[in-house]
Amino acid sequence: MQEGRGQSEREGGGRHGGSLSCLMGRPRAVIFDFNGTLSHDEPILCEIFMKVFAEHGRPLSAQEYFDELAGLSDPEIVRTWLGRDHPDVDEVIAERIRRYRSAVADGSSVPEDLRSAVRYAAERVPLAIVSGADRSEIELVLEAAGIAHLFTAIVAAEDVPNGKPRPDGYRRALQLLGENLDGGEVLALEDTEAGVAAAKGAGMQCFAVLGTLAPERLRRADEIIERIDVALMERLLG
Repeated sequence: MQEGRGQSEREGGGRHGGSLSCLMGRPRAVIFDFNGTLSHDEPILCEIFMKVFAEHGRPLSAQEYFDELAGLSDPEIVRTWLGRDHPDVDEVIAERIRRYRSAVADGSSVPEDLRSAVRYAAERVPLAIVSGADRSEIELVLEAAGIAHLFTAIVAAEDVPNGKPRPDGYRRALQLLGENLDGGEVLALEDTEAGVAAAKGAGMQCFAVLGTLAPERLRRADEIIERIDVALMERLLG
């Protein structure tokens, strides 16, 4: 089973793939992954998927979730585990969304230090979210956390034909952010190897935050960080 956010940080917190100063200038935009990065909810998602898949006759362990599924879009998770032609794909996705919305409706999955980091960044550059989750649940959490108004664009699972690790979502976000942005001027914040691959595939710099996966699985990131907080944003955007 994957370790929780605190233990992963203690074991791998000092690893870095580089530093922003030698990779790019000050970012002109920042894009956040949602599940596990902005919203500290991967354990919640894991538990929900385990219960739902068991109810549909295909039990899932926590180890299997983090090894094989974490970071993929919801439709891709369900199709990967139940089979692409399984008749209950849409039903399972809807049930997963319903249970998730119930679990995170108070916005508590977004820690206060992360909310402060988002506020700091939003005063300086446009922000976006690229996620494999459904738009309705992303917006629910952002509204409850009081930070929905700080994001210029949200690209959710239903907005692109292919989810992570394909770069479609990041390319779409680049279009929505406008301002003639080039991928290399944007910094993506991710927590899974699928997310890192998607951001890099769109030509972006990517920092990976520890907590969901072991550091060695995030080695394609330009830097591995322990947390997203105001201190990080001051370093990036100050």
